[in-house]
Amino acid sequence: MQDEDFMREALELARNAEGRTSPNPMVGAVIVRGGRIVAAGWHRKAGTPHAEVHALRMAGELAKGATLYVTLEPCSHYGRTGPCAKAVAEAGVKRCVIAMKDPNPLVSGRGIKILEDAGVEVVCGVLEDEARRLNEAFLKWVPEKMPFVALKTAMTLDGKIATRTGASQWITNEASRRRVHEYRDIYDSILVGIGTVLHDDPSLTTRLPDGTGKNPVRIIVDSQARTPLSAKVVCDGQAKTIVAVTEQAPEARCKALEKAGVEVIRAGSGAHVDLRLLLQMLGEREICSVFVEGGGSVNFSLLEASLVDKVYAFIAPKLVGGREALTPVEGEGFASLGECVALTDVHVEELAGDILLTAYTKR
Repeated sequence: MQDEDFMREALELARNAEGRTSPNPMVGAVIVRGGRIVAAGWHRKAGTPHAEVHALRMAGELAKGATLYVTLEPCSHYGRTGPCAKAVAEAGVKRCVIAMKDPNPLVSGRGIKILEDAGVEVVCGVLEDEARRLNEAFLKWVPEKMPFVALKTAMTLDGKIATRTGASQWITNEASRRRVHEYRDIYDSILVGIGTVLHDDPSLTTRLPDGTGKNPVRIIVDSQARTPLSAKVVCDGQAKTIVAVTEQAPEARCKALEKAGVEVIRAGSGAHVDLRLLLQMLGEREICSVFVEGGGSVNFSLLEASLVDKVYAFIAPKLVGGREALTPVEGEGFASLGECVALTDVHVEELAGDILLTAYTKR
């Protein structure tokens, strides 16, 4: 149990950099001597020292003969920084407890071998499930080069995202809206369809009470490049904006958006943006996670193509009714219950009267 207790400390440290390390994982480390933590560290940002290095610098001579707890296998290669496994061994650490192997093929198992060859006792797999959940986006992006996709919806108890007249502000309460901004802060990007831009003109930025939020890259699915040059996502200068179009989009509109500072990417040659291709292109740009706040059509298209990994469903205790009122998932819909998207690992939380249901799609 002592190993698990110290690993939990390392996992909590790693969360200090949530939303800040992409495309790197979040990693935390603690150094223990005589049953007490003598040093700790976490990875702050890609290109800066890793968690183990921060902890070793703090420990100094106290690292000799100590136990290192780290949430991810120490790296074994030279990238933006040097190999951590070598630094750990040279510091005289006697024992290294690791939550999980690094899925990066440049590292996987090699860091452990460096430690073992240097005589360090290695234990791997302590709180592995928690460590995997912490870095779920990294664990998808590394092997697949596809971003982790989380779909957020906000609806009434009877499943409406707007009234029959289109009124949608505000369905959920302030606590739910704040949570949404907390999610925007930790995801690399936020995706909506052109309908949302034309109807609501959203800024798609992170607005937290303390003003410390990080704005995600804004992605607009807009096959015909209809995004107005006056839209906030184009002209507010708050965050990078990518407009995804098809080859059929008018060149003049695309050039006007580019002149305004928007990156235009062509994802597909048909009438609609190829969402799988779009995600692949985002992955190539080291965008490892996407937070979807699209309308019912975009949501269904992503679900139909099996591109959604996680769902955040905010449910307000309100009843709207109406056959013409909009719902979170529209499009053609699935023909049978056997085809529908099933969710697993469901977690339910109350937010000042609203309900937040968090779950994963079965893959």
